Amino acid sequence: MKILNLYACLGGNRYKWGDEHEITAVELDPELARLYRERFPNDTVIIADAHQYLLDHYKEFDFIWSSPPCPSHSKVRISQKNRSTFVAIYPEMSLYQEVIFLDNYFNGKYCVENVVPFYEPLIRATKRGRHLYWTNFVLPNKLSNHKAENNMIATGGVKELSKYHDYDFSKYKGGQRVNKIARNLVDYEAGKTILDTAMGLITRSNQELPSLF
Repeated sequence: MKILNLYACLGGNRYKWGDEHEITAVELDPELARLYRERFPNDTVIIADAHQYLLDHYKEFDFIWSSPPCPSHSKVRISQKNRSTFVAIYPEMSLYQEVIFLDNYFNGKYCVENVVPFYEPLIRATKRGRHLYWTNFVLPNKLSNHKAENNMIATGGVKELSKYHDYDFSKYKGGQRVNKIARNLVDYEAGKTILDTAMGLITRSNQELPSLF
């Protein structure tokens, strides 16, 4: 199956996908792209704007995963504790652009992932744990048994998050905050469950196509 993994970061969602698929990962940060390529040498890694890449190449894939940047949507921005720390900004609406685009133009299966926002979502999504998922297929009620203890994802340090995600985040030498990267990485069991669900639907759809002979 041909898979497009947008805003790939370090491939948290991709970690348990195996190597039987043809996967193209798009990441803007060159250092993250380098580490992703090191982690998944069989994937094609492209340093580019994922939002534009989707528009230009969506027809080439069977399954598309997108995790657009989440900071402008996070509840943290407007919590009483952080109101004096964060500057007021517009939410980044490329998230909803991609959901609308995929839902109307893409013929395969897709998953767009983001945080639960500080506002009522503008397009209905499926909530699982700390995340919202926009898909064109029904997600299982439970995506993962990979539990983090004591709110560790939100408050844990890099060492704890490295253990949880099975990745040494200290390898990153780029300009982003390492703890931000670690906290934003998708749970790999959830990523596997979602792809497995989509694959089952794609396979079933192909099997049900009527024969011409």
